[in-house]
Amino acid sequence: ASRTSSITPQDIIDIHRVLLARAPNAHIAGRIRTAQSWIGGNDYNPCGADFVPPPPEDVQRLLVDLCAFCDDEGLPPLVQAAIAHAQFETIHPFDDGNGRTGRALIQIILRRRGLAPAFVPPISVILARDKGRYIKGLTLFREDRLAEWLDIFAVAANHAAGLAIRYGLRVGELQQAWRQKLGEHSNPRSDAGAWAIIDMLPAHPIITVPVAVAATRRTKPAVTNAIAELERAGVLQRLSDSARNRAWEAEGLLDLVVGLESGVE
Repeated sequence: ASRTSSITPQDIIDIHRVLLARAPNAHIAGRIRTAQSWIGGNDYNPCGADFVPPPPEDVQRLLVDLCAFCDDEGLPPLVQAAIAHAQFETIHPFDDGNGRTGRALIQIILRRRGLAPAFVPPISVILARDKGRYIKGLTLFREDRLAEWLDIFAVAANHAAGLAIRYGLRVGELQQAWRQKLGEHSNPRSDAGAWAIIDMLPAHPIITVPVAVAATRRTKPAVTNAIAELERAGVLQRLSDSARNRAWEAEGLLDLVVGLESGVE
């Protein structure tokens, strides 16, 4: 959806399907809710609920309206992303997974609008640090106090940009450590496939031979040999001994990713 000319309700449904494909409740992946839902209160009726989303018969119409808003470039990208996210969470179109899907929508809008074409600052990570403030912001939005929600979102975006910069610096340091390991181990020629794989590892914390072939545009035998060389050098760690679907983890990278997601700086 971030590369297409418009965002459609089907795009949102497809995103939800992918995000929940391996969840315990995968049977609801890609399915618009057909019953009234509510947040908070009890499990039997919406009495005392913190928020009651629109009835299910209105969801499709509201998604169409939301997608039209996402395609309109009349507002600044960050403002558009903030409003679209809050409106999506207000529609609450799925029985579960709305938060993940709504966060993905932020990323799509910022990439489509060119504000973050290469990577998206982890705004959702910052929002999740203070869940109470985030929920309060959504409530303010639903009370038509838009400026106050935009302020919360903008502060989160600013902090996220700083976190992303620090993360990028640490990834660069990790790549340099990988290069040093490889150089000390075998120091292959400058155009060797192992160096090319190190270049692409930050975007692929877990790699397979087909993924590395596609990313480096090297032949399968060259990539297989390069991966074996990186494994011997301690840059890659094999995740299984199975001959089929063999995968490797980039040493230290997932720790950085987990740290980013948990807000560790």
